[in-house]
Amino acid sequence: MTTLPTPDILRPASYVYGTWHAGADGQTLVDAVYGRPVAVISSEGVNFGEALRYGREVGGPAIRRLTFHARARALRALASYLLERKEDYYTLNLLTGATRRDGWVDIEGGIGTLFSYASMARRDLPDERFLPEGQVERLGKGGTFVGRHLLVPREGVAVQINAYNFPVWGMLEKLAQAFVGGMPSLVKPAPQTAYLTERVVRDIIASGLLPEGALQLVTGEPGDLLDHLEEQDLVAFTGSAATAAKLRIHPNIVARNVPFKIEADSLNASVLGLTVRPGDPEFALYVKEVAREITSKAGQKCTAIRRAIVPRDWVEEVVEALRRELGKVTLGDPARDDVRMGALVSTDQRERVRGTLDALQREARLVIGGEERELLGGDREKGAFLDPTVLLCESPLTARGPHELEAFGPVATLFPYDTLEDAARLAGMGRGSLVGSIVTHDRAEATELVLGMASTHGRLLVLNRENAGESTGHGSPLPQLLHGGPGRAGGGAELAGLAGVRHHMNKVAVQADPTTLTAVTREYVPGAQVREDVVHPFRKTFEELQVGDSLLTPRRTVTEADVSAFAGLSGDRFYAHTDEIGARESLFGRRVAHGYFVLSAAAGLFVDPGVGPVLANYGLEGLRFTEPVGFGDTIRARLTVQSKTAKDPRPGEPTTGVVKWRVDVTNQNEVLVATYSILTLVAREEGTAHA
Repeated sequence: MTTLPTPDILRPASYVYGTWHAGADGQTLVDAVYGRPVAVISSEGVNFGEALRYGREVGGPAIRRLTFHARARALRALASYLLERKEDYYTLNLLTGATRRDGWVDIEGGIGTLFSYASMARRDLPDERFLPEGQVERLGKGGTFVGRHLLVPREGVAVQINAYNFPVWGMLEKLAQAFVGGMPSLVKPAPQTAYLTERVVRDIIASGLLPEGALQLVTGEPGDLLDHLEEQDLVAFTGSAATAAKLRIHPNIVARNVPFKIEADSLNASVLGLTVRPGDPEFALYVKEVAREITSKAGQKCTAIRRAIVPRDWVEEVVEALRRELGKVTLGDPARDDVRMGALVSTDQRERVRGTLDALQREARLVIGGEERELLGGDREKGAFLDPTVLLCESPLTARGPHELEAFGPVATLFPYDTLEDAARLAGMGRGSLVGSIVTHDRAEATELVLGMASTHGRLLVLNRENAGESTGHGSPLPQLLHGGPGRAGGGAELAGLAGVRHHMNKVAVQADPTTLTAVTREYVPGAQVREDVVHPFRKTFEELQVGDSLLTPRRTVTEADVSAFAGLSGDRFYAHTDEIGARESLFGRRVAHGYFVLSAAAGLFVDPGVGPVLANYGLEGLRFTEPVGFGDTIRARLTVQSKTAKDPRPGEPTTGVVKWRVDVTNQNEVLVATYSILTLVAREEGTAHA
């Protein structure tokens, strides 16, 4: 039988100002299973002011020289590099008391987050070092004064203070956002599991895939780190709400108005719908989800279900089902294949949970747990084991402790409820949560609960038989969506798609004339000067095309025959195009051309039919028909290069870029009748694509 190996004593070092720095004496850490010494950590001798200066002066400029797409390629390469070394991380993960299954969320989940942010950056951000945001705003009647928002990286350091329960994922998800956003990271892991974080950082530094200074690490105590923060720096904190409250009012943070983003633990709730009955698929899903959240990482998750809100009629059935489900959970040495739940991170943490349990039992009674089941390996005294525990609070609407005290371990409290309004109210009594879940197959019930819980939660999962096969579960945040919450949960976020990237950037409003704003943003602004050439734009390669290159087409007069032919070809015989009487009584007052005929006719005017660099139509965006086109109206189009985005090459395919063209179609009176953007794949010149 495999058991936890006895490791050599590790001495995790800090990586600051380009060197590894090992302190002398420090804090001794023990493994969570047998209580044996495993590591000594120390930040003794680290100059925190110098570390921040190094990040600002070396790491920041190096990252900012890269475009979003170059940063994305580096992250993707780093993710592949770390994935090849994951088994080393899984070995150290066992020392924290977590099973391999628990470690998968932390280790491969963290690496997967790098892949996700690389993909989002390549898909949704330009190949630039800045990000134009929103629409161009016309600020004057004549169109010569316009404005737009621009995002640029903050020129400081992203200081990241992480919790002990996710030593890999917690670091990598913050690193991904900061790096894509253009900021260097200084990581301060929690001491209990810092040796695992340090192992991953060693590999990141050894890979050489990130610019020097992009990542620094401080193990041990943070010393006077916060005293050296400046206005361009920011802090991202994950941990307890109590610690967050103390740090956010640090005098230097307040004086310099340093952004302080918090993702704090919260008393998350899961609601079983009133319409669900024992025997329904949703009943079984609910019980399994609650049991999983109690036991996953021994309940040491900021997203874990702490409050299970169930219909009063089914409390006993839920208790019995949970008792059966939790009874299957084997406890012990996480290195053993027959163990499903390991230990808490330390005996100190176990004692804190026990103390909270005692306080909770003033308003709730124990219904599952209290005994010490057989351990399959591990040491009951020196290890940090605690059995799965469930409490029942009979009067949750008047109770206080179960809504305020979090036992950060394998503990949940059941709350009976009578109405959906009461269920939503109970969920909100946690004063702000990272996540809530609703288990029901009734859409009306789901809608009422979602709207009732939305203001006090950062994320809501509606779980039922339809999505259970693909759902990642109550406790699993995803890179594409928000992972944060209001109130007690901190009011910040760890993950929020590209919103997390934007947090690391400064937003500035730029006001200028259209031509200047085009030059600054490298995106064509309507009204800016254009460049016309005897060479048709479709005859130019990606590199030859420049933003502002434009073609004004010949004119075409629309006839009744055109519209009739289009109706016959398309099958679109809408009355406004084909019925003289009906059209006369419509808002148009006459028969008009199909909008899609205008679109097609415009393409016929600007498309060059010959074989050339333009390979394919890639899509259409922002289509608006602004004025009707009637019989006898004459139209023409202006085609202008709006923006360009290079695509990474794929084996066996030509190297290409995406060119976004603005199309404005006007009539004989120079009145705009249609406007839109088309995307085309355009061939690139050999030797210009990224490797």
